[in-house]
Amino acid sequence: MAGLEATTRALDERFGTTGFARKALRKAFPDHWSFLLGEIAMYSFVIILLTGVFLTLFFKPSMSEVVYDGSYAPLRGVEMSEAYASSLKISFDVRGGLLVRQIHHWSTLVFMGAILVHLLRNFFTGAFRKPRELNWIIGVVMFMLVMLNGLFGYSLPDDLLSGTGIRILEGFLAGIPVVGTYLVMFLFGGEFPGTDIIPRLYIIHVLLIPGLLAALIPLHAIVLTWRQTHTMFPGRGGSNSTVRGYPFFPTFIAKTTALFLWILGVTTLLAAFVQINPVWMYGPYDPGAISSGSQPDWYMGWLEGALRIMPAWEISAWGHTLTLSIVIPALVVPGVLFTGLAVYPFVERWVTGDHAIHHLLDRPRDVPGRTGIGVAGVVFYGLLWAAGGNDVLAHKFDIPLFWTTWFFRGAVILGPVLGYVVAYRICVGLQRRDLGLIRHGLETGVIRQTPDGKFEEVHRHLPAEETAAITDPRPAPAVPLDVPLPIGDVESPRARRPLTRVRAALNRRFRADLATVPTPPALEHPDGTSLPDREPVSGG
Repeated sequence: MAGLEATTRALDERFGTTGFARKALRKAFPDHWSFLLGEIAMYSFVIILLTGVFLTLFFKPSMSEVVYDGSYAPLRGVEMSEAYASSLKISFDVRGGLLVRQIHHWSTLVFMGAILVHLLRNFFTGAFRKPRELNWIIGVVMFMLVMLNGLFGYSLPDDLLSGTGIRILEGFLAGIPVVGTYLVMFLFGGEFPGTDIIPRLYIIHVLLIPGLLAALIPLHAIVLTWRQTHTMFPGRGGSNSTVRGYPFFPTFIAKTTALFLWILGVTTLLAAFVQINPVWMYGPYDPGAISSGSQPDWYMGWLEGALRIMPAWEISAWGHTLTLSIVIPALVVPGVLFTGLAVYPFVERWVTGDHAIHHLLDRPRDVPGRTGIGVAGVVFYGLLWAAGGNDVLAHKFDIPLFWTTWFFRGAVILGPVLGYVVAYRICVGLQRRDLGLIRHGLETGVIRQTPDGKFEEVHRHLPAEETAAITDPRPAPAVPLDVPLPIGDVESPRARRPLTRVRAALNRRFRADLATVPTPPALEHPDGTSLPDREPVSGG
């Protein structure tokens, strides 16, 4: 005990750990399931690291040719790379190797899925607003890095399926204007496929990108989160300046430990009973062979879909050819998606004129404009993902491949617009339902007759704690812009600027159907009649 006290005192004198630890143990965490999505991603990353260390002990990142003589009889005597042979060895000859390899793969898919859902939750609730813009950008960067690292890890076994993915990667790089051929030579060390691609992807996969993630994840999940007030949903006893929740110790630490064990258990069960990426069925990579019906992992399917439905367009000028069928799927589509995600907090702040600090989250229905934009993005992503399997859809439904291709070409343009409109109207409908609950109460299904002979349904007014999410005050997500008003039908020079006009129009559109905060119903008179309802007030 004396040694522990001395060690604690020494650390505190040098790093000031006691004050931080005392504050950290008392930090309140709201009790809502959506706040655990980020932890699912973090714990999946831990499982990926642990299983990845095991796999590195047996995997050989070499493209040197060997003749396989392992346990898998159908491939004995076949010439293949050492990378593919070591993947077979891990799967069939290393005790527990196949289980660990499948845990690694499933954890990656769970990791990607948790990041995506966590990102969507932050978007739809407005968690990216001031003071969390930096945290949002870090999350988008991590999403890109994990997606890229998943592609590289998927390519390491050097089987026919992953080799097809590398071939597509080579085509993407070669199609980039000016620098494409240099990038191909730099990555592959020569003409495709060369002998250096697997060792180089291995270093990037196990060292470079994990190192970046190991630095960004603590910054994103711990440092910035612990330094800032935790976000809360309205109606749970919190406000923009207070947080209601359970302390980090012992409640939250017990909950998060149990969550880690659940994630480990689920991924282990998936790995034990659900086969994934059986590389032995595909055989070694052969540049002259193509695997029928090949599909990438789901997180890369949207890029595959963009490539499949893009028309074969080219632009030739001054002796150079710009291959739009490669440039648009490889650069424009990912650029629009990730750049749009990264800059959206600043674009929304510019449109809304909202520079306030937000710790209280929005319900998606309360901000129809943002929710509609988010749904449009989800529809766009989902349609591109489905287009990545247009050949499988054509085969399963026995329809021509060109039908599916042309369907997705039109759907990726019209689908997001339709998604925006439908989501917007649903949000407005839910707002009106909330107002009805506050003004008239909940329908009970009981019909009574009034003294004048009319029949009406009895409504039960909900208690305040059940309607707090609707009636609690909250900061306004948008404010009217300070644009000079016309004087005698003459606009000011500043109001006539094209950018100012666009901003004002977007501001009006964003504020058009923002939810108002209604007042709860008044108490009833002793005779059973209710006082008249008050009109709803502004959401500010």
